[in-house]
Amino acid sequence: MINSEPLHLRGTVLPEAELQEVWVVDGRISHTPVPGARTIDHGRGAHILPGLVDAHCHIGLAADGGVEQAVSEQQALTERAAGVLLVRDAGVPVDTRWVDERADLPRIIRCGRHIARSKRYIRNYAVEVEPEELLAEVERQVAASDGWVKVVGDWIDREVGDLAPLWPREIVADAVQRVHDLGARITTHVFGEEAVADWVAAGADCIEHGTGLTDEVIDEMARRGTALDPTMVQIENFPDFAEAGEGKFPTYAKHMRDLHERRFDTLGKAIDAGIAVYAGSDAGGLRPHGTIADEVALLARVGGAEMALGAASWRARTWLGAPGLADGDPADLVILGADPRRDLSVLRQPVAVVLGGRLVA
Repeated sequence: MINSEPLHLRGTVLPEAELQEVWVVDGRISHTPVPGARTIDHGRGAHILPGLVDAHCHIGLAADGGVEQAVSEQQALTERAAGVLLVRDAGVPVDTRWVDERADLPRIIRCGRHIARSKRYIRNYAVEVEPEELLAEVERQVAASDGWVKVVGDWIDREVGDLAPLWPREIVADAVQRVHDLGARITTHVFGEEAVADWVAAGADCIEHGTGLTDEVIDEMARRGTALDPTMVQIENFPDFAEAGEGKFPTYAKHMRDLHERRFDTLGKAIDAGIAVYAGSDAGGLRPHGTIADEVALLARVGGAEMALGAASWRARTWLGAPGLADGDPADLVILGADPRRDLSVLRQPVAVVLGGRLVA
């Protein structure tokens, strides 16, 4: 049963780190006392954060492709239980617009479907086109999205036996420009070194994974303001990917192991360069939902707890144009039992989740 009565919350609000009293009335934040509000008191150590963000998530996707609505619903509820109240969908082959009608489910900002080269990506995931069709396809996906487009920039090339770009450099530049002309943003999946350089030079708004970032490309990202969503939890699977490809593609296997070995060094250089880093779990497809705390923990190993928390909460919400906890903002928030800056493990078990002003967990 979802509770919609006025609420009264006490706790240290992040990122300001100020002890505050917060009221929730008619689904919105208020800093003015509301008579009769029910007090939700989790003790002196309670910390209140803007609702968590998973900036690379696939509600509606499983290992074999798109899923039925009931499965998508369970995926969304799993994210909600983890405190994720805003998702940037990074490509699904099914229509999830029905989620928008559900006040009890996280908000989704959609990228439409993945766009990939024919037979150069995971089967049943993407719209597959050839280079001469890419511009028309990005136009279609802009129309189907919430202002983002996702293109697969590289994947294993069986003839080369290693990661290789899917698109010619000039087509990449044209696609990025077309998306920007339409008022949308574009992000790209890249593992290796070559394709990421092309997409950054073309002006892509975000890089997904980015394990092949070189010093030169990191400098260019910093200059352009390109964001990075490294999905560190997915990169932990690179040794398994390498083992699976070892027999037929030993060069690819070696490459994937090398990218994995220097993953934290690559991320550290990006953070040191001032690149905006956001937290994405890559849930759906091959990864389970509800694991944003794992991604935050890996980011914190390099950038510290406060950076990692911001990457999954207040900074990510600003980046995606979502409100925080200002007076009058929609009441989407997470309450933790202790200070996550001192003990990130508390992020794994929120003591309360408020979505749209309703206590949902």
